[in-house]
Amino acid sequence: MGLLIIGALELPEISRDYIYPRKFSEQVSMCSKRYDVDERLIYAVIKTESGFDPNACSDVGARGLMQLMEDAYDWVGYRMEDKREISYDYMYVPEYNIEYGTYLLKLLCEEYGDERTALAAYHSGRGTVNGWLENSEYSSDGKVLDKIPSAVTAHYVDKVMRAYEAYKNLYD
Repeated sequence: MGLLIIGALELPEISRDYIYPRKFSEQVSMCSKRYDVDERLIYAVIKTESGFDPNACSDVGARGLMQLMEDAYDWVGYRMEDKREISYDYMYVPEYNIEYGTYLLKLLCEEYGDERTALAAYHSGRGTVNGWLENSEYSSDGKVLDKIPSAVTAHYVDKVMRAYEAYKNLYD
C-alpha cells in the first residue's frame, strides 16, 4: 500500500518529465545564458521541432534537435563569426545544434521584438516573414504579425507557444 501512495505522489512529476522533458539540459542552460534566450523557449522549440531526437531530419532536410536548414546554419555561422572547422553535418550533434538554434532564436527575437513573429521566421524564414510584415492584412505596424497567413506556420507557432507556456507553468 505504501508503494502505491508513493507512486501516486510521484506520478505528476514523472508525467511532467515525460511529456515536457528537459533533455540536454547542460547544453540548453549554457546556450540560454550565453545568448540570453529563455531556456523554456529553447525546450519548447526542441520539443516541437524534433521531439528531442538529435538525429531528426525533416522532409525538406532540416537537421537535428532544433531542425536547422543549411541556409540558416550558414547564416548563423556567419553572424556568430564561427571559425571552427565544422560543417552542416554537425547539426546532428546536440551541442552544436542547440548552440546554432539558440543563436538563431536570439537573432530573430532581437530583429522582430516579438516571440510569435520570431517563431514564424524560425519556421518559414526571414524573407517570408518580412514579406508578410509589408502586407497590412497581416501586420498593422509592419513590425509584428497580427495574423500568420500560412496555416502550417500558424499551427507551428501556436504549438511552440503552448509548449513554452507549459514549460513556464511546470518548471517555475
